[in-house]
Amino acid sequence: MSFDIALSGLDATNTQLNTISNNIANASTYGFKGSRTEFSSVYNGLQAGGVQVASISQNFDKNGSVTGTGRAMDLAINGNGFFVTKDTAGQVQYTRSGVFGTDKNNFVVSNTGSKLQGYAVDGNNNLLSGSIGDIQISTASLGAKATDNLDFVANFDASSSVIDQAVNPFDPADPNSFNSSYTSKVYDSLGNSHTVTQYFTKTADNTWQVNVEVDGAPTVPATTQAVSFNPDGTLAAPATPFNIAFPAAGANGMSIDISLAGSTQFGASFGVSTNNPNGYTSGDLTGVRVEDNGMVYATYTNGQSQLQGQVVLAEFANPQGLANVTGTAWTQSFSSGAPIIGVPGTGILGDLTPGALEGSNVDLTSELVGLMTAQRNYQANAKTISTSDKLTQALFNAV
Repeated sequence: MSFDIALSGLDATNTQLNTISNNIANASTYGFKGSRTEFSSVYNGLQAGGVQVASISQNFDKNGSVTGTGRAMDLAINGNGFFVTKDTAGQVQYTRSGVFGTDKNNFVVSNTGSKLQGYAVDGNNNLLSGSIGDIQISTASLGAKATDNLDFVANFDASSSVIDQAVNPFDPADPNSFNSSYTSKVYDSLGNSHTVTQYFTKTADNTWQVNVEVDGAPTVPATTQAVSFNPDGTLAAPATPFNIAFPAAGANGMSIDISLAGSTQFGASFGVSTNNPNGYTSGDLTGVRVEDNGMVYATYTNGQSQLQGQVVLAEFANPQGLANVTGTAWTQSFSSGAPIIGVPGTGILGDLTPGALEGSNVDLTSELVGLMTAQRNYQANAKTISTSDKLTQALFNAV
């Protein structure tokens, strides 16, 4: 009987050694979760029967350290959750390894070729929440967008001198006919740039006049806008944006609403805090950017970004019940329960750290100590077999 007990100890300890060896081998594997061998004793009625391996569990409670990589498509999960991927056979797999890139068709894929899953976008790049599929980056150039709105916020210097327009009528070539000016760049429907210059002239206390020129020439008809401020320095008028219109060669006619909302008049130098025209020229794809909430953007040479999708995460009631595919990928099982799908940073799901990877959660020091302990257990069980053999031989000799 002692032979069988010792043999069960050797088998169990050998399994433990394999588990520890696998942990040590994957100490540098991104997203790897360390395993441990769990034993249970065996009894035949009241008679001790040795030991058996009850299970080999992985540690999902401890996260690995997050290390910055500088690669835009590398992603690390801070907290709970798994990336959702789909392999070439169409099987959905869940992983903590955030090593992603793009394939020849510009799908976002893992280093094993599985496609990253998330919410897609429609033809107008609006997010389709609830519709989970492959995330693909559009390689098409971004078309030009004509400017139709200009948010402009400035401080008008209350200490400026009033300009007598009868003596100095407005003339952009005469700096004595205005107090300050500012030029904004706007774009037409072909992506060609134009300059919109605003000239600010103080005509009376708390009263100003804005004259607008486009590409160095006055608009037709000329654009002149009266601006007034309250005694506390806040803007009184215009309460709504004023419009300028001008032709653009070969492109659609331009019509831009200029909003001065938020502008002030205090005794400080003229300064612009917001100059935000909404148009842009055309641009080519330069890269991909991922936000901590999983939003995936394509970036272009014109400085613009366009939404391409949103990464989703999955969490399970019992992660230990997941079926292991590799040390860093799992599939759903009956024991794990159905996945809870959501966007990063919501509910129980962690958020993302772009440009970083989660390392293995293996504690190398603990594994080496466990390796020595397992080795001694193995030697002890082998010694038990050797001792039993000697006792049996002594019995034979006595007979």
